Amino acid sequence: MKARRDVYQAIADPTRRAIINMIASQPHNVNAIAEKFDVTRQAISLHIQILTDCGLIKVKQQGRDRVCEAQLQQLSEVSAWVDQYRQHFESKLDAMEQYIETIMSDRSKNKK
Repeated sequence: MKARRDVYQAIADPTRRAIINMIASQPHNVNAIAEKFDVTRQAISLHIQILTDCGLIKVKQQGRDRVCEAQLQQLSEVSAWVDQYRQHFESKLDAMEQYIETIMSDRSKNKK
């Protein structure tokens, strides 16, 4: 049975995040990607397979080269998930700001 992979698993690893960053602006072949890391080419191939399984990259055969191209639409799922927590923390910070303003206002009234 093949393990189900998702975008969160893909971005959990710093090497995979670095690969995504590398190919986000322009496609790279697998060898060019492997040269940038201090791990085996086999390890990079495994990272690329996980990214492919999660739908974050597409590998195309171009002659003798395997070229990796970013498919970043899946990251919108992560962005939406993070946004719900961003709103939570922003409301907490707004409440803290109001509390501090109240304290500062009370202090200035007490000094008079």
